[in-house]
Amino acid sequence: MKRSTGRILTTHAGSLPRTDEVLAILRARENGRDEPQYSAQIKSAVADVVRKQAETGLDVVDDGEFSKPGFIHYVNERLSGFEPSREKAPGSPFAGSREVRSFPEFYDWIAKTAPNTSSRAVHMDCVGPIKYKGHKQLQTDIENLKAALQKVKVEEAFMPAVSPSQVEDWQNNKYYKTDEEYLFAIAEAMGEEYKAIVDAGFLVQIDDPRLVTYYNMKPGLSLEDCRKWAEVHIEALNHALRGVPRDRVRFHTCYSINMGPRVHDMQLKDVVDLILKVRAGAYSFEAANPRHEHEWRVWENVKLPEGAILIPGVITQSSVLVEHPELVAERIARFAKTVGRENVIAGADCGFGTFAGSMEIHPTVAWAKLAALAEGARLASKQLWSGA
Repeated sequence: MKRSTGRILTTHAGSLPRTDEVLAILRARENGRDEPQYSAQIKSAVADVVRKQAETGLDVVDDGEFSKPGFIHYVNERLSGFEPSREKAPGSPFAGSREVRSFPEFYDWIAKTAPNTSSRAVHMDCVGPIKYKGHKQLQTDIENLKAALQKVKVEEAFMPAVSPSQVEDWQNNKYYKTDEEYLFAIAEAMGEEYKAIVDAGFLVQIDDPRLVTYYNMKPGLSLEDCRKWAEVHIEALNHALRGVPRDRVRFHTCYSINMGPRVHDMQLKDVVDLILKVRAGAYSFEAANPRHEHEWRVWENVKLPEGAILIPGVITQSSVLVEHPELVAERIARFAKTVGRENVIAGADCGFGTFAGSMEIHPTVAWAKLAALAEGARLASKQLWSGA
């Protein structure tokens, strides 16, 4: 994994706003239609989004997850042992959370006023042994990204993949005797995807918002209860990552809620030691929104694993305000002075299209934020390497 040597490198959290053409294709596929021309259109769209990232000034890029209807349920077609659930689809994942309990009027208002443009995601039931069967889809993603990279000049490329924890939460276990057995079966299968991504020459980014959102979602559990839960799920993730070089792994966690009060987000100081137990070479986390920006100071008292890199969010998906590049530079400088400039890559709090069609941030605003990220990194680099 490349480091910020000579200047601050830039990246983002993975998901980027899909174009109208891509959204139409993903919705057609969800409805059981897969026309022959769709594959070529997705490949072209990936080339366009990679080029746009490079032109915006991003150094470590990906395919925007353009082939995926969502960062979690893309695995519906990549894991065997599952069938569509016959149970009533759950409502908002945040129903019953600490946040909704504290601000019921706000979330009721959001439910009534927000447009329902997200993907019609299908929940699944596990009814047999879990095996990885997504080799064809993954290979197509790999080939599309490799082809796109031939036409741009960037430092490196990554490919996101969902964590075992997120899959466990999305799908229902109706086969394995225990929750832990189910979790480790998912981890064993997903490990094939992680390794294949790295073997293809990319960094793999593990997307695991649930690690820090579990506390919010389970108001009946104490902080210590949630930490014990996290320990088991980190053990499962590390099992999935065995054999994958640590310096080829990025770990991303965030708080999922976008436009919300977020007063019940788990504090970084209460989970940072667990995050660093993940066998990763870089850690991506929220650091730009007003609920977490102050937490950069936590890193003053934390010893990073040898060779580890931080990818703090210096722009956020939780506001439509476009950050001023000078503010972005200030945020980068705080981390650089705390853990060393070579140990920082500037990133984003979360993705800008975690589910196809999600519209928390309009695409024009998302790209303006990414441009501010790149410009802020240039300003920070001038300051951090001046006279060096």
